[in-house]
Amino acid sequence: MNSEHAPRIGFVSLGCPKALVDSERILTQLRAEGYATVGDYANADLVVVNTCGFIDEAVEESLDAIGEALNENGKVIVTGCLGGRDDGQLVRARHPNVLAVTGPHAYAEVMHAVHQHLPPAHDPFVDLIPPPRENDVGVKLTPAHYAYLKISEGCNHRCSFCIIPQLRGDLVSRPIGDVMREAENLANAGVKELLVVSQDTSAYGLDLRYKLDFWGGRPVRTRFQELAAALGELGLWVRMHYVYPYPHVDDVIPLMAEGHILPYLDIPFQHANQRILKAMKRPASSENVLERLKSWRAMCPDIALRSTFIVGFPGETEDDFRELLDFLEEAQLDRVGCFKYSPVEGAPANDLPGAVPETLKQERWERFMEVQARISAAKLQSRVGQVMTVLVDEVDEEGAIARSPYDAPEIDGNVFLDGGTDLLPGDLVEVEIVEADEHDLWGEPA
Repeated sequence: MNSEHAPRIGFVSLGCPKALVDSERILTQLRAEGYATVGDYANADLVVVNTCGFIDEAVEESLDAIGEALNENGKVIVTGCLGGRDDGQLVRARHPNVLAVTGPHAYAEVMHAVHQHLPPAHDPFVDLIPPPRENDVGVKLTPAHYAYLKISEGCNHRCSFCIIPQLRGDLVSRPIGDVMREAENLANAGVKELLVVSQDTSAYGLDLRYKLDFWGGRPVRTRFQELAAALGELGLWVRMHYVYPYPHVDDVIPLMAEGHILPYLDIPFQHANQRILKAMKRPASSENVLERLKSWRAMCPDIALRSTFIVGFPGETEDDFRELLDFLEEAQLDRVGCFKYSPVEGAPANDLPGAVPETLKQERWERFMEVQARISAAKLQSRVGQVMTVLVDEVDEEGAIARSPYDAPEIDGNVFLDGGTDLLPGDLVEVEIVEADEHDLWGEPA
């Protein structure tokens, strides 16, 4: 079909990597049905906005994006987590003129709305072609050399500050054969790094009772450990995100020590005080986390640990917060994100007593980040003099911007290679680390 005559879709994708994967799937289906995608409102016949609806800032960003699309184009379909809040009423209250509102991972509903308001152009030749080939990776919104691999949807936990289960439902794992076929397709397409994402990666397969499936002609169980081992056979960087520290996570650490998957774990601890963790309804809150970290480092001394925390949760006292700072000092985590507690509409934590004033939240956040910045600077300084393999993300007139095995895209640090203008995104190169600051490293060819 001539793209000049194809109906044209503008697409805005907001939110987390899981939402990005949803966007890729919708765009792939649009492309398969003959729609063209455009990068500006003026040339679009219709705009799809994939929203985030978790915290207040994300809600406002999504509502603003919808408003901008309406002002600039006028024909807007909303999908994603914000669309799932109150059956879409939150969106319609602010923007009653949207054409349709759907929730997260609602691919069929989005396509139905697109068909209703912008029918696909009929082409007697294109319409007769078979569906995409099995090894077609579809539309990717990440750079060509890395991709997010979503292994499950939803979450079985009911953390008091979170409404993800309300938006995305309970845990639904993809059969391991499907996941591995997608991973192989991505590898064949030139992807060098797979970032494994879900709401609860280490619970993968629990809902399927770790059902036996097949990959490459052999039986494999749909389970976290087996998935990690299988992905490790592909010869790619494999990075694990959103891993709860269940005991069976210990079984994956040797795969990191042996170089099968990256020595990197993203574990959302959220706090250190047991009373606050109980109020948060966090899973595994009674685990001796510091002992687990010591055992992981004994098995894999090079492991990099990332986590996120919340300060200013209802009821958090100064002693509770100091316990969190003490935990940071002892845990010596490599990368840390911190959020000030924000009431999310519909979250049970909103009803807890002991709300922390905003000024105190800010003060605690600053103290937290000051401690972690010092820890991070020392951890990065210890890498000066090391030789490591880095993955190039960007190249400009000054040099290359790369990442080490210990850094995920967007959220962690970079390795700057001054003068590396002959490199290409996706190159894996050996460098010696020559300088460090609180967040980033600088390297030279080894």
